[in-house]
Amino acid sequence: MGRQYLLGNEAIAHAALEGGVGFVAGYPGTPSSEVIDLLRAARPEGIHVEWSTNEKVAFENALGAAWCGVRALFTTKHVGLNVAADPLMTSGYTGVTGGLVILSADDPFAHSSQNEQDSRLYAAMAGLPCLDPTTIGEAHAMLRDAFALSEELGLPVLFRPTTRICHSKADVELGRVSGERRAAAFARDPRQYVVIPAHTRVLHRRLNEKQPLVRERILNLGFNEGECRGRRAVIASGIAASYARETLPGEISLFTVRAYPLDPEQLRSFCHGHDEVLVVEEGAPVVEEQVRQVAGSAAVYGKLTGHVPAEGELSSSAVRAALAKAGFAEPPAAPPTPEDGIPPRPPILCAGCPHRAFFFAMKRVFRDGVFPSDIGCYTLGLQLGAVDTTICMGASVTVGSGIAQTAGGDVVATIGDSTFLHSGIQGLINAVHNGAEMILVILDNRTTAMTGHQPNPTTGTTATGEPAPRVSLDAICRACGVSWVETVDPYDMTGTVATLRDAKGRRGVRVVIAKKPCVINERRAKVSRPRFAVDPDACSGCRACLRFGCPALAFEDGQALVTDLCSGCGVCASLCPQGAIARAGRPPAEGGAT
Repeated sequence: MGRQYLLGNEAIAHAALEGGVGFVAGYPGTPSSEVIDLLRAARPEGIHVEWSTNEKVAFENALGAAWCGVRALFTTKHVGLNVAADPLMTSGYTGVTGGLVILSADDPFAHSSQNEQDSRLYAAMAGLPCLDPTTIGEAHAMLRDAFALSEELGLPVLFRPTTRICHSKADVELGRVSGERRAAAFARDPRQYVVIPAHTRVLHRRLNEKQPLVRERILNLGFNEGECRGRRAVIASGIAASYARETLPGEISLFTVRAYPLDPEQLRSFCHGHDEVLVVEEGAPVVEEQVRQVAGSAAVYGKLTGHVPAEGELSSSAVRAALAKAGFAEPPAAPPTPEDGIPPRPPILCAGCPHRAFFFAMKRVFRDGVFPSDIGCYTLGLQLGAVDTTICMGASVTVGSGIAQTAGGDVVATIGDSTFLHSGIQGLINAVHNGAEMILVILDNRTTAMTGHQPNPTTGTTATGEPAPRVSLDAICRACGVSWVETVDPYDMTGTVATLRDAKGRRGVRVVIAKKPCVINERRAKVSRPRFAVDPDACSGCRACLRFGCPALAFEDGQALVTDLCSGCGVCASLCPQGAIARAGRPPAEGGAT
């Protein structure tokens, strides 16, 4: 197909098609989401593509397909691999028939994540090969060929791109899309696929016996290679190897790591030809720890010695600084300093976002409440004082019930519709079963918004746009044992406040569903509402509307005004004590908010 300038995830998605993938499943998570979004948009004939309800579900679906001889791809971000860790850790025991590629996209610097964990450690624990591309072109070639490598070894292959591989762009040489469509069939083999203890002990031994073969295959494929130029060397892995190539002085040797497990003899041979070695990698000191085991008399520098940052994302300038700190190069020029007085621009909820309206009502009713929350757009409620805890998917209800069972008081947990279906249901059952006194709010905007508006089981369509039953959050909550479940329109401030006050006076676990479509999806669907405007004669300049925090509201010359960002939700009009805000072209209301 020739050379094209592509986003890393575009190249990866196309590589899956070139590699003959027949089944794709995952859960949205930055920086991996675009891979399935691109595949589902392509609607490849004969290939099953789905957004699953969570990563464990997705992994097990892909594993089942691979046991039927189909080439399968599972996509996730690094923290999603935690959710899939249960089947992951046993998939090496069972092995696969069709190639299974586990795409786990790591996020150094936690650009959009709650931690900076390193997926290479999972591969080592599970006894699986791991591919760690240094460029977007390598990512494309590695993903394409990973299915065949998986089938050759009989093991899933973990593919670990990082944020800069996924979200940078480069010229990529694309190949032809595979036309192979395998006939799937499951061959019964209980000793292989039923992991009772008697079978597991045998399967574990076989997995251990396979490890030398895995190391040998990685070695023979030439993923890891060294170039000797002098007595000092840099060993770099993944995207950090690209930064090293950009910055390395000509007399410094370079060993590039692209795949694991590393061959200790290859590493030992390279190290023994040098007096000093600097190890540069993102994430944990995975390579550095192995280098230290074989380096002999060579001095080793890296994360463990403070020469390379122990956390965060690397860059060309960060690698230059590490080279200078190790004495391999002159110190780099000081970076430019930003101008003084530039206002901060933190991410905020959109103008007209229903989450903001609900948070405002919640804070009005529960002035001394504790607000555990979850992973999603609504985490931005932090800036509104509406988020007190966030740790992982589904933890709002479980952390909330723990707080309620110990500290008591008004505990109001918030969780999105997709996150609730991902991992909130079990926590709700637990809270009801164990008698927690708390309120759970499901912020139902009918989509998985923060990662790109992917559909979920509340949406009514599958990943490929096929009609699907809409699950009822109300029915699920009642099936979990909740007797009091109410649904509100968060744009209706009066009704939402009244419902929350009702909930506050009740006992047990109570659920409020704040149901309103995402304002971005409404805009895409051409839903249009008249904008609002401020009557300058009625506005007193009290700034009450500004406390709502909507980016469509501004203050100029002593008066509030509504900007072009207005989506027409009308919540600000219900909050104005002077009644100075009304739909454009209509007279302001008499009196105002109370």
